[in-house]
Amino acid sequence: MNPITFPGLNISLLIDRVAFQIGGIEIYWYAILIVSAFIIALLLCKKDDGKYQIRFDDILNLFVLIIPISIICARLYYIVFKLDYYIQNPLQIFNIRNGGLAIYGGIIGAVVTIIIYCKKKKMNVFDIFDYVVPYLALGQAIGRWGNFFNVEAYGGITSHFLRMGIIENGIYMEVHPTFLYESIGTFCIFILLYFLRNKRKYKGQITFIYLALYGLLRAMIEGLRTDSLMLGNIRISQLVSIILCITFIGTLIYQHRKKRIKEN
Repeated sequence: MNPITFPGLNISLLIDRVAFQIGGIEIYWYAILIVSAFIIALLLCKKDDGKYQIRFDDILNLFVLIIPISIICARLYYIVFKLDYYIQNPLQIFNIRNGGLAIYGGIIGAVVTIIIYCKKKKMNVFDIFDYVVPYLALGQAIGRWGNFFNVEAYGGITSHFLRMGIIENGIYMEVHPTFLYESIGTFCIFILLYFLRNKRKYKGQITFIYLALYGLLRAMIEGLRTDSLMLGNIRISQLVSIILCITFIGTLIYQHRKKRIKEN
């Protein structure tokens, strides 16, 4: 059990990363939240059957492929940037119950899967992306709470009113709950995209907005974290986020100007 407090909110909790046991097998909250995020996203996608001329059967087929591929890619992405540890502890490669899934790896796996699927089915890839990205943001908002139960993905010491009190190596400290920042941020992105999706002006617009906003959000949050995947002195996720943000803000500006020129 891990004691966790939010002193600024006068909240004290005692958290166990294990939700329950089945036949001696421990079921972690981390796994439950990841699976729940997929199920909720899938149910919401079902409500949108026919949107952008996309049938839910295709979304269901994609989910069957994306779930295992995204988890594998998220794990591989994480392992690549902690390769020294996993070379020395090869059996830990398969231990994902304590975390160790990198969202960008999962997104890369999902994107490649969708592109290949759309090419085979002769579907417009941006219609699919625009269909699913609002629920990707919602899934991220839910899944981030797995980090809370694992007491991970937090930031440096702070006196901010949302600070989280934890005990690390027997020492009490108050840190940025960066998992909470990202959960709130991605939920706000979901709300925005959910209402914008019926007003898109061109294929891919919802996707570009998601990538620009998530890139901006993650770039800011990654600067607060103490467990970033590193390449030398570079925070990998922060670098990727900055590139995404700049690229897709530029894309949105270009598409907006292009549309205005056509209208004139």
